[in-house]
Amino acid sequence: MRLVRFVSNIATPSRLQRFLMKQQTGSTVMCKELRTRVLRLGPGAFNGPLAEQVCPEDTESILESTVQALKEGHVVAVPTDTIYGLACLAQNSEAVGKVYDIKGRHSGKPLAICVGEVEDVYKYCKVTVPETLLRDLLPGPVTLVMERSDKLNQDLNPFTSLVGVRIPDHPFIRRLSQMCAEPLALTSANVSYHTSTVAVHEFQELWSRLALVVDGGPIGDQTPQSRLGSTVVDLSATGRYSIIRQGCAAFPTVTLLEERYGLIRWNKDWDRGD
Repeated sequence: MRLVRFVSNIATPSRLQRFLMKQQTGSTVMCKELRTRVLRLGPGAFNGPLAEQVCPEDTESILESTVQALKEGHVVAVPTDTIYGLACLAQNSEAVGKVYDIKGRHSGKPLAICVGEVEDVYKYCKVTVPETLLRDLLPGPVTLVMERSDKLNQDLNPFTSLVGVRIPDHPFIRRLSQMCAEPLALTSANVSYHTSTVAVHEFQELWSRLALVVDGGPIGDQTPQSRLGSTVVDLSATGRYSIIRQGCAAFPTVTLLEERYGLIRWNKDWDRGD
């Protein structure tokens, strides 16, 4: 989803822009060099509250392999609480460029970030809402859009001062974010403008472009409703909110924002995309 209009008349290309231009001629070579591994999470990989979980040995190994692939600058596919996603380290400009290339995504469409704890939101965003609001919505199927902080990679969405942040309510990606100790850039695991995916076989055409695919099994009930993705809400204006994407949790999110926190809904002229 595109949060703002892309400003194209930048005098000096950023590292991300230079990477994207290079990928127009070099992406085939990059794909041939990757050997994609598909790692399947067992049905009992996570049980109970996250803080009390002890990963089975095979799950811990999958986590370690995924962290290693991310640290090496690769893009991986992972399950979330809504749909499957593509992830890379948000602070790695070249890895971010690979995500755009793999999806065929327009360079003016922003990527959200994923963190493991509510405390991490404060590192990468300028939070103007009560902490209780964050904890009421996160973790969960919601992306919160706020002003970005200076700690976030300037090559990530350089055309906007805003960033969407998620904490998916899925133990694997939460643990992954915690182990990486830095934000993940996260977007849906599909070619741009194609249907979002809730099983790994649905984006099999992308496997050769990825270093690793984590198969967490089918997500949701396979209905169109289950493919809506997270609800995206703009909280960048004090005392107000705007729904950018309805997603799968719009009603309870709006109810919470209005009835508990007294925020006023307003319409913002967003430029929409996938």
